[in-house]
Amino acid sequence: MVDKSSLPVFKNDPIIVLVLGIITCGLYLIYWNIKIAEVFNQIEGKEVISPVVAVLAGCCMPVNAYFYYVCGQHLATLGDLTNNPNLKDKSTLLLILGIFFPMVSAMILQGHINELYD
Repeated sequence: MVDKSSLPVFKNDPIIVLVLGIITCGLYLIYWNIKIAEVFNQIEGKEVISPVVAVLAGCCMPVNAYFYYVCGQHLATLGDLTNNPNLKDKSTLLLILGIFFPMVSAMILQGHINELYD
């Protein structure tokens, strides 16, 4: 089990993620992807999302879908840390929203990441 105090802190209001994603035409999501990749890599204790994939996910649609697919695969571990066992059931929703509405998917994922720091 990962010690929560060793996790990189990346706590944002989910609405801010949505608004900044829209205002910057998605450029903020490149930074956001990098920070979320750091959090998931620390949670898993190994590199599950490389920084290169995180950057490319903000620029290229197929890589973006892969990014949210990988995030969805590791929701169970995030759910274990946040005492939310139903989180793993959201992996398909995360992928579908990541394909069609990536800013909404980022907002949802940020909300669950914030639970780590409460």
